[in-house]
Amino acid sequence: MRYIIIEDEQLAAKRLRSLIEDVTPNYEFVAKFDSVESASISLPALSYDLLFMDIQLADGLSFDIFDQIDIQKPIIFTTAYDEFALKAFKTNSVDYLLKPIAEDELANAIKKFEKNFNKPKPAPVSSDLENLMKALQPSGKERFVVKVGEHLKTVDTQDIQLIYSQDKGTYLFTKAGKRFLVDYTLDKVEEMVSSQQFFRISRKFIVHINCIKDIIAFTNSRLEIVIDHFDEDQIIVARERVGDFKSWLDR
Repeated sequence: MRYIIIEDEQLAAKRLRSLIEDVTPNYEFVAKFDSVESASISLPALSYDLLFMDIQLADGLSFDIFDQIDIQKPIIFTTAYDEFALKAFKTNSVDYLLKPIAEDELANAIKKFEKNFNKPKPAPVSSDLENLMKALQPSGKERFVVKVGEHLKTVDTQDIQLIYSQDKGTYLFTKAGKRFLVDYTLDKVEEMVSSQQFFRISRKFIVHINCIKDIIAFTNSRLEIVIDHFDEDQIIVARERVGDFKSWLDR
């Protein structure tokens, strides 16, 4: 693997390169750039597999580079600030590491890169075969039966924004802002719903991809999810689930 470092602090760049050599001695260093201008000019002509990119550079934010050139390669962001996490996530981001970078966190980020980005592309298939494969994939449970007083009613799965556990019960939270108790554990519901539409962000919450109103950087490299009408508790993506959550969103 060939990598490039974009960092305007000389000591930080030197330390990062040393950490990378310790974690992955087989990776090859290509170049280092310290500004938006130098990176924008030189990157298109270079061959590399991975970028390590600081966010605040000598002449602006590294996001300005994306306005000047097209970057398709994976990026591991390194920064002393956590306020740019959501914007970084919208790029081809592998991970978002806060300085001072710990060796174990760097190692985990590189593992994510190797697992989720460094894969051979599958051979192309015809559109007919591709459509057939999609049709054969399980779509998940279509509706749940819930009890409301003495009555039974159905809740369409597509109307569910959030599924969560509370006081040993499992609840469906709908787009209308209503919640319904179901006779399943959260683990069981996770197995029943479509993994393309729903993702379990923690032991307590499962979210629907189309109902995420906002994603906000939270403490300890976690993320906070905003869902319409839900204010009973903060919806936090567990730190160990952040990488998989980003990959799920980026399908």
